[in-house]
Amino acid sequence: MRIIPAIDLSEGKVVRLRQGDYAQKTQYFEDPLVAARQFAAAGLRYLHVVDLDGAKARRIVNLPVLRRLVQETDLVIDFGGGIASKADLEAALEAGAAQVTVGSLAAREPERFLAWLEEFGPEQLILGADARAGKIAVAGWQEATEWEVSEFVHRMGAAGVRYVVCTDIARDGMLAGPALDLYRQLLRENPELKLVASGGIRGADDLQELAAAGLDGAIVGRAIYESGLEVLDLKND
Repeated sequence: MRIIPAIDLSEGKVVRLRQGDYAQKTQYFEDPLVAARQFAAAGLRYLHVVDLDGAKARRIVNLPVLRRLVQETDLVIDFGGGIASKADLEAALEAGAAQVTVGSLAAREPERFLAWLEEFGPEQLILGADARAGKIAVAGWQEATEWEVSEFVHRMGAAGVRYVVCTDIARDGMLAGPALDLYRQLLRENPELKLVASGGIRGADDLQELAAAGLDGAIVGRAIYESGLEVLDLKND
């Protein structure tokens, strides 16, 4: 299972939110490159970058940060937050993102997302499936939709999506443990998907359980920054 540290960007700085609440924001690094280099030095290969400002603005805001991380590290970066147009998607890929996560637009305009999937391919596009109380949430988790998370993931998987990042918003930033039951259900219903867990991961025991459940990857944020989860102990495929 891939271990993927998270860098969430607000005003160009590394922060973490609690349950997606922008009013509960903690800053960890002034310079995202310092964090990224620490992960790389520890032997980690992947990085998950979220443009929180972009998610609220519905357009990419922190593209220069993405470019800098790509140019100055060897990390394999997936990028999301604010991808609301084909121009945004192309800009993120041209800046060097290996994959781009699209969530809000996929929920609001699934046909447009699927057209992108056909054009760019399932290796470059990740479906963001962020759930609050079983429903997909959009716009930086500020708005609810009528999509049930299991229906959303299943329909998109049947249409060709290969990679899915699923966040249980209630657990995000809370160190309350990952949504194992939800992930097991999604994998039972969609065994062909490469599912990445996000939210609530506390330490090595959670990671072992996720790996045993068949997850392709796990995004780790606050546990790295606060709880003493040693990045040196994390292994990647």
